[in-house]
Amino acid sequence: MFDRLDDILRHYEELMLELNDPSVTGDTKRFQKLMKEQADLTPLVTAYREYKKAKQDAEDSLALLEEENDEEMRELAKEELSDAKKRIEELERQLKILLLPKDPNDDKNVVVEIRAGAGGEEAALFASELYRMYVHYAESQHWKTELVNVSESGIGGMKEVEFMITGKGAYSKLKYESGVHRVQRVPETESGGRIHTSTATVAIMPEAEEFDVVIDDKDIRIDVMRASGNGGQCVNTTDSAVRLTHIPTGIVIYSQTEKSQLQNKEKAFRLLRSKLYDMELERRQNEEAEARRSQIGTGDRSEKIRTYNFPQGRVTEHRIKLTLYKIDSVMDGDLQELIDSLIAADQAAKLAKMAEA
Repeated sequence: MFDRLDDILRHYEELMLELNDPSVTGDTKRFQKLMKEQADLTPLVTAYREYKKAKQDAEDSLALLEEENDEEMRELAKEELSDAKKRIEELERQLKILLLPKDPNDDKNVVVEIRAGAGGEEAALFASELYRMYVHYAESQHWKTELVNVSESGIGGMKEVEFMITGKGAYSKLKYESGVHRVQRVPETESGGRIHTSTATVAIMPEAEEFDVVIDDKDIRIDVMRASGNGGQCVNTTDSAVRLTHIPTGIVIYSQTEKSQLQNKEKAFRLLRSKLYDMELERRQNEEAEARRSQIGTGDRSEKIRTYNFPQGRVTEHRIKLTLYKIDSVMDGDLQELIDSLIAADQAAKLAKMAEA
C-alpha cells in the first residue's frame, strides 16, 4: 500500500509542476484535465502527508523517551507518542478508504423516479412526501432540482414523479436510496385509528452524458401533445408536452413541465439516456453478483430498505439495522446521518472484502 502511495505522491508533485508550466496553462483542455486529476488526488495526498508527519512525530517521541531522564519530559513524550499512534491508526484507515476504487458515477447528477406502491391513495401521499424530502435535502446541499413529469392523485398525492437533481457528488450521496420505502401510520381517512402500511419505490439513476449512451434516431418515436394537469400560462394551451418511445426497450418518457416543446424534448432525452445507462449498469452488476453482495444495496429496487413509522416517531434503515427517532426532521430532508451511515457501512464491507483477498 505504501509503495503505491509513494508513487501517487511523486505523480502529484509532477502534476503540480506541470500545472505551472506556461505551455500547459495555455492549453485549456489539457489544463482542465490536469486540474481535475489534481483535485481528485488532493484528499489522498493530504492524508498521506499527515500520515508521514504522524509517523515522524512518533519516532521523535520514542527517541526522546530513550534519551530523556527527566520524569516530566518523559511523561510529555509518552503523551505525544500515544497521540501520534492514535493519529497513525486513524490515518491508515482513512488512506485505505481513499484507495478504494471510486465509483465512476459518483460525481454525476441524478435522475430520481418515485412511484406509489401498495396502499392506494395513502401510498400516493407518501410518494409526494418522499419527493418533498429529497427536494429539501437537495436544497440543503445547494443542489438544483428540476421536475420532469408528475402524475397526481385526487387528494394531493403523487402516483409517479420523475425529477433531476444537479450538483457535484449527487449520485455518491443518493445512490443508496434506491429500493422500497415503507410507511406505517394512521391515514387521515381512517376513522378507526388503525395503523396502515403503504409503500413507494425510489429509483436513483446517474444522469448519463451524451457520450455515455448513443441513441439511434430510428429507435425513437416522438409524439407531441398538450400538457395535462395543473400548469401555468401556455402549458395547457399549446402542444408543448413530449412523449418519447424507445422502440427496442419499450421505455416511454413523458415530459410536460416546461412551456417550450424544445425544453421538454431535451429533458425527455436526458431522462431516456439515464434510464438506458442505468439498465446497462444493472446488467453489469448482475454479472458481477459476488462484488454486488459486498455492497450495501445500491440497485435492487424490490428490496425493502427503510421503514418510516409515524406513531413511534422512528425511521429504520434495514440494511444496516439503524433506527433514528427523528422522523419529522428526516421527512423534512435531514438525511445526512442516514447517508453517512450507509456510506460508512459500504466502505467497511469493501475494506473487509479487500482484507480477505
